[in-house]
Order: sequence, then C-alpha cells, then structure tokens
Amino acid sequence: MTQGLVVALSGGIGGAKLALGLSRVLPPEELLIVANTGDDFEHLGLSISPDLDTLMYTLAGVDNPETGWGRRDETWSFMATLATLGGEDWFRLGDRDLAVHVERTRRLRLGETLSGITAEFCRRLGVGPRLLPMSDDRVRTRVLTEQGWIDFQDYFVRQQCRPVVRELGFEGADAARAHPEFLAALHSDRLRAVVICPSNPFISVEPILAI
Repeated sequence: MTQGLVVALSGGIGGAKLALGLSRVLPPEELLIVANTGDDFEHLGLSISPDLDTLMYTLAGVDNPETGWGRRDETWSFMATLATLGGEDWFRLGDRDLAVHVERTRRLRLGETLSGITAEFCRRLGVGPRLLPMSDDRVRTRVLTEQGWIDFQDYFVRQQCRPVVRELGFEGADAARAHPEFLAALHSDRLRAVVICPSNPFISVEPILAI
C-alpha cells in the first residue's frame, strides 16, 4: 500500500544529493522531482539544461562525484578541438554530456516538449522517480549587474560570480505555465510532503516559485 506522494523542488548539485537520498528511501511512484529550468540557456546552438541534467545524471548513477556536475569518466576532445579553433570554451561540455545536448536540441526543434524528452532520457538511463522540468515554457534567470542585465550562466560560469548582483529576474516567468503534472501533484489527495532541496534558494527554488 502506497504511503503518498513526495514532491521535491530542486536545483542542481546540492538539490541532486537530497533527491538521490529520497530516491533510495521512497518507491519511484511516490517521488516526483521538479527541476529548476531557469538556468537553461542556448550555447553553441545547443539547448543546455544544467540542473535537469545534474539531477538526471545523479539519479542514474553516472554523475561525476569530483565536480558534482557532468558525467563520470568524461572525455574532453570536443572542448579541446573547439579551443584550437577559437570557439567559446568557457562553458565546459564533455563528450558524453554533449550527446545529451545535441539530442535534446534536435528533438526540441522537431516540436517535442522538454518534459517528454527528459522522460525518455531518464527511461534510457534507468532513472526510477519521475523527473520533471518546472515548465515546458521558456524561463530564463537574468542577473542585473553594473554591466546591465546578463544571462545567469554568463554571470555564474563565464564571469565566475565577480560582478556585484543588484537584482535577479526570471524572464518569461509571467507567461510560463507550471507543468500540469507538477500542479496535479500539488493538488493531489496523495500528496504527503513538499520538500525544498538544499540548493541556492534565489537561483534554484525561486524560479520554480515564480511560475
């Protein structure tokens, strides 16, 4: 007999650790993990979903325990070659990780949803619990600095958090719709608990709450 449903709101590295712990004590059907997609961005023509992928890799047991992000046993031929050509190599994409972004981008351009693509990737990687993006609509975390508004990954990775942050914004949140399964879970009679995973609340949990 099932005990109920736990909904976990999560960002990336920190949140993924608790999500993994929950997956080890709860049956898959009793855990729904909702991932922040405010960090998503387009880079080198590819659709990158950092928090979704960190959660997916962690739950699948293929994450890199040394970095907390990316794939274990990763190789870097693509990035090394890109650098020799003068390409933008400030956001590190390993060869195994790159395949996920290429396939995600291809399917999105064919009209598939981010949640549907994520579900298929999780199935193939052997992830048990349901992992959902917070929305299939585009939401982007933006950072106001003395340089003006910049993308979150520009601030966080390329500029390594050096600019002084004056304000955070979530572009597209006003029009975005929370994923229907997420809303259904929150209103379900089976709902036992909502867990806020220990990710940075301003950039990992607040975007979810913003929609």
